[in-house]
Amino acid sequence: MAYHITLIPGDGIGPEVTEATRRVLEATGVAFQWELAYVGATAQDKFGTLLPDSVLASIRQNRVALKGPVTTPVGSGFRSVNVALRKKLGLYACLRPAKVYPGAPSLYKNVDLVVVRENMEDLYSGIEFEKGTPEATRLIEFISETKGETLSKDSGFSLKVISEMCSRRIVKFAFDYARTNHRKKVTAVHKANIMKFSDGLFLSVAREVAMEYPDIGFEDRIVDNMNMQLVQKPHLYDILVAPNLYGDLLSDLCAGLIGGLGLAPGANLSDDIAIFEPTHGSAPRYAGLNKVNPMAMMLSGVMMLRHLGEEKSADRLETAIAEVIAEGKNVTYDLNPKMPNETVGTSQVADAVIAKLSS
Repeated sequence: MAYHITLIPGDGIGPEVTEATRRVLEATGVAFQWELAYVGATAQDKFGTLLPDSVLASIRQNRVALKGPVTTPVGSGFRSVNVALRKKLGLYACLRPAKVYPGAPSLYKNVDLVVVRENMEDLYSGIEFEKGTPEATRLIEFISETKGETLSKDSGFSLKVISEMCSRRIVKFAFDYARTNHRKKVTAVHKANIMKFSDGLFLSVAREVAMEYPDIGFEDRIVDNMNMQLVQKPHLYDILVAPNLYGDLLSDLCAGLIGGLGLAPGANLSDDIAIFEPTHGSAPRYAGLNKVNPMAMMLSGVMMLRHLGEEKSADRLETAIAEVIAEGKNVTYDLNPKMPNETVGTSQVADAVIAKLSS
């Protein structure tokens, strides 16, 4: 029986890396029935909207989507199509593994981290007040009356919102993921020493949840120290769980540890819907050049296979990708920076991975 999957090619380089990923997924022998859908700039051109209702309906029905990177046009529509998708579908958990594969241009060995990022609140909640508006003025007056703080009248505001419910939900997700995937430790990342009523709440809840999982190790790190620790000794860490903004920043740092965003897969999940997509953006200047690395998208496909319960096929595909990286002959320029003229294009990487699957 074929899996019904909503397939969103995305914008810029999205269609190229999506097509390469579709090819390698089908080469595993798993049957898919793809339902094509468009969001972002492509949807704006086709349908006059960045996020058509039909796309949301397709994802809700299929419950699984594979999505390429998306461009949000400047000055119109949503602040971010990706954020809008997460909010409308309740995708509260962002899962971003970071693993070093032999042959990747990394300074490290044996790094195998997972960033679990809360998706729904924090500074990305979208509660903002523009400078000079009546709402901003009222907020300045309220802060003056209640806190005695005098703020400049030309201030703009973005509110940091941390709730007990969302904190508990994301930390439990991290511990459940650790238990299911035989991980040993969860590290909560925060700035509770300064932001005592927001990050302090997140840390307090994390400590409570940790007591429910005595089989999983737990510790916490202040976010600035966490950055230093990751650069110096990333092998000491396993799963990092963090509020939205810190999780976003840590994801890119971890991608840098493993050789770049071209090897950084991701997923956004609720309790019953999952969208798999690479961490990188749409890079429109490289669109149509058959140049960019599709492996982040392919590894997102590996995550999708595991989500579907196709563990053997997921292992085969990951092994094939790892073998191509290790050989270094059929990789894109970012994975062979010392000899960029001896690299291949997006579709040729897919050919090489498919050859490994067939051997």
